[in-house]
Amino acid sequence: MTTFLSTGTLPDHYEQLAKTVRDFAQSVVAPVSAKHDEEHSFPYEVVAGMADMGLFGLPFPEEYGGMGGDYFALCLALEELGKVDQSVAITLEAGVSLGAMPVYRFGNEEQKQEWLPLLASGKALGAFGLTEASGGSDAGATKTTAKLDDGHWVINGSKQFITNSGTDITKLVTVTAVTGDNNGKKEISSILVPVPTEGFTAEPAYNKVGWNASDTHPLSFDDVRVPQENLLGERGRGYANFLRILDEGRIAIAALSVGAAQGCVDESVKYSKEREAFGRAIGTNQAIAFKIARMETRAHVARAAYYDAAALMLSGKPFKKQAAIAKLIASEAAMDNARDATQIFGGYGFMNEYSVARHYRDSKILEIGEGTTEVQLMLIGRELGL
Repeated sequence: MTTFLSTGTLPDHYEQLAKTVRDFAQSVVAPVSAKHDEEHSFPYEVVAGMADMGLFGLPFPEEYGGMGGDYFALCLALEELGKVDQSVAITLEAGVSLGAMPVYRFGNEEQKQEWLPLLASGKALGAFGLTEASGGSDAGATKTTAKLDDGHWVINGSKQFITNSGTDITKLVTVTAVTGDNNGKKEISSILVPVPTEGFTAEPAYNKVGWNASDTHPLSFDDVRVPQENLLGERGRGYANFLRILDEGRIAIAALSVGAAQGCVDESVKYSKEREAFGRAIGTNQAIAFKIARMETRAHVARAAYYDAAALMLSGKPFKKQAAIAKLIASEAAMDNARDATQIFGGYGFMNEYSVARHYRDSKILEIGEGTTEVQLMLIGRELGL
């Protein structure tokens, strides 16, 4: 089994990757984060920089234009980006884990050759169209339909909360749709929809509480016609395949969450050494020091959890329970640390010019996206036979 001796001891190539992304996050991402957050603008220049570094191709083989790395390498990059800007981190996570990975996992050779080099380059983004208004956590409640007509799938329906779905560089949306009936149960399949395609519309972007520099839209499909060959994987396996993608994605979201949690620690340590009250640095007060110590503990434990899940995944062993545990622990750590960091900063923590304020707004969605806290608890219980 692939193992990492501890969260403080990684093989050199992983350490070097983390350092490279950390430097990029500090020198390129951090200076523009507040601007894009305030303007609700997509950071095209940052995405271009990540593309030039090869981050969108990290877990894919070189034969498909990737960097020949693995999923853990992606997680390390997400953690470093998450420390500084969650919007940027989720853009990478969704582009790779949700946009390109379904093609890599379930696509035929022709589909891989057509799409992976483009998506791995980062010059184009893919999106993952699963969630619907009436579904939410019940992903199997899909109402979007796809019917065969003269060698084409005709898709009708809508999706919501879809990341990377409306940018100028979005070129692919993989959508789940009901393609038939199987003994009274919905037959759900996955279909590749190139962008643009007539009848496909990315509706106006949401006005969100956080992740303001991330691109998120509802989608509509009005008699969208794509070739029959655009079926991704086996017909009727779309739901099961996307559940596998979500299991992997939970490890990635856990890594992003650990980054957010650690970012709050780092900012709090720095601030508590500089901010003085009653004639001394506030960090000398046990109340502050203990609060930060608990924050560091949460980040450390969450990091160990996602390392464990990633190790199981890379070794080919079952990892569903460990992925759910990692996502649960890490998302709660991010939210708890953001709240505590805001308290440490006091009034300044309520001002958007400080990164902890952005983390406070951004972190809540980590407990919701790619499976709510309640869904993770349900999955863990099922794995225990309950």
